[in-house]
Amino acid sequence: MLGNFTYENPTKLYFGKDALSYLQDELALYGPNVQFIYGGGSVKRNGIYEKIMTVLQAAHKRVIEDGGVMPNPTLDKLYEGCRAAKEQKADLLLAVGGGSVCDYAKAVAVSAYCETDPWDTYYAHMRRIKNKIIPVGCVLTMAGTGSEMNGGSVITNTAEKRKIARVFDARVFPRFAVLNPEFTMTVPKYQMAAGCYDIMSHLMEQYFSGTDDTASDYIAEGMMRSLVHSSRQAIRDPQDYEARSNIMWLASWALNSFIGKGKSQDWMVHMLGQSLGAYTNATHGMTLAAVSLPYYRHIVKAGEAKFARFAQTVWQVRPDGKTAADIAAEGLQCLEAWMRSLGLVLHARELGMTEEMIPQIAEGVFITHGGYETLTREAVEDILQQSL
Repeated sequence: MLGNFTYENPTKLYFGKDALSYLQDELALYGPNVQFIYGGGSVKRNGIYEKIMTVLQAAHKRVIEDGGVMPNPTLDKLYEGCRAAKEQKADLLLAVGGGSVCDYAKAVAVSAYCETDPWDTYYAHMRRIKNKIIPVGCVLTMAGTGSEMNGGSVITNTAEKRKIARVFDARVFPRFAVLNPEFTMTVPKYQMAAGCYDIMSHLMEQYFSGTDDTASDYIAEGMMRSLVHSSRQAIRDPQDYEARSNIMWLASWALNSFIGKGKSQDWMVHMLGQSLGAYTNATHGMTLAAVSLPYYRHIVKAGEAKFARFAQTVWQVRPDGKTAADIAAEGLQCLEAWMRSLGLVLHARELGMTEEMIPQIAEGVFITHGGYETLTREAVEDILQQSL
């Protein structure tokens, strides 16, 4: 394990079929005004909206409705939510939905009382929080992002075609999260598959870096194997509770900073995928899927030993008579086969990217330095070209 680190996670998780029964206890800890945040209406169609409203009414809360959060929350929507939270004096932001709804709630939490422009302050320039923060709670309906147990918040500035992720400190983490795997069973297969790949990408981006023997990597390998197994089960039978529960639990632990401790990390797949998403407004997990294989094939030689270990440990590739390069390449072939079995998008053109967009998308890619290779602008454009 490298260096010195501190691990803190203040989010309380309520997990299982009866998880929602604990929401009333949590609501009692906050004031009367609850901003009920949700997405495009699926929570009304699947009955979850009514369940939440029943709990809120039983707790005698004044509900401030904030629906219509889009899959890639926009800056305009953030401004709208901030106005509502401040004017209505929200005591709690209750996010009911998937990762985008949770991301948006955290953005509102830090931005509502910001005296300057929150995009400029917290996203474009990543400044420290000096204003009041509104508490956030989550009721999760889709597994994937891990946003229910971290400080991450991604906002898209549509005017500038920039999609920026900000990871806030523990003060912004949701205070609690309700995780009932049954709530994820109405999510379409396309979205479920995208969520599964988001989980895998989180695991791989923390795994594919460094050469030291870390406990974190052993944990990540076990989580990746579990995800591959459970995702296959869930694709065959979306009502498989055991598979859904494993996926939901993995999503929370894949990105609550636990498995990244004591090692460097490589977040270039997210940087590529987020810039692609800013131009196409495509589903987040699918943008990651479209750029992952071209990126990993670009850096595989530099990280050959780790990719070979990934092939053997996660995919059970037999090393007999093979070079490390052969084993590493076979591991990526296994990754691709699994991605195809889930129905993931493997080509960015299917998400709306054109060759003419590549220079602009490349311009919006932040370059990180934790991986086996630091990309040049030319390399970024080449990877995007290969993803077409």
